[in-house]
Amino acid sequence: MGVSTSSPESPAASPDKGISVVTVDFPPVNALPVQGWHDLADAIRTAGRDPDVRCVVLAAEGRGFNAGVDIKELQRDAGHASLVGANRGCAEAFAAVYECEVPVVAAVGGYCLGGGIGLVGNADVIVASDDATFGLPELDRGALGAATHLARLVPQHLMRALYYTSRTATAAELHAHGSVWKVIPRDQLLGEALSLAREIAQKDGSLIRLAKAAINGIDPVDVRRSYRFEQGFTFEANLIGIADRVRNTFGNTSHEEGKKP
Repeated sequence: MGVSTSSPESPAASPDKGISVVTVDFPPVNALPVQGWHDLADAIRTAGRDPDVRCVVLAAEGRGFNAGVDIKELQRDAGHASLVGANRGCAEAFAAVYECEVPVVAAVGGYCLGGGIGLVGNADVIVASDDATFGLPELDRGALGAATHLARLVPQHLMRALYYTSRTATAAELHAHGSVWKVIPRDQLLGEALSLAREIAQKDGSLIRLAKAAINGIDPVDVRRSYRFEQGFTFEANLIGIADRVRNTFGNTSHEEGKKP
């Protein structure tokens, strides 16, 4: 359980030269605790700094890619330490994907919710399984955030509708909007992501790093600053008691539930 990394130096785990695979595994639903977000950020940054790595694949074990923050961890904390930790951990993990020195390919299977949107919205390319769904159920969980990243996946007005309703979009719908590279059967997901990563990794290592920096440099939105702005409203909702009232109704629903459009 946790975050694991395979690298070009470990052929048994990663036979593809120039590719590092970072895998998240937090049963039962890949809802990450505070430390999990920081561990993920560290793993991605470490992989990107490796001069032998030219592409990082972000994958997950289990039923779904990511179910966001571990709500139960927040509920166990009578104060605000866990909330602050989750805010900082998510901000670091999302930034690590965006700021990774090499391209990041996200391999998304099953549900991708909450913090999962922050990860894939900051990825360079998304490969998704045909059962993948994407959404931000934040308003149902007493939180706000990651609209910054959902806006990178769908047009503005669709982003707002999905955010306000907590509905999900399918991989096929995101593919139609151009934000998902390919939609394939679940059992072919990692193979397809590695195939794309292999193509990227054939490029000159120094040049691909310059390309990543150049593309980030022309981005119209500062994703780190934008997300931190959103997080301020999450903390405000907690301070005035709205978040606890909504979050306390969460326990009776499963992490992977989502309403389809």
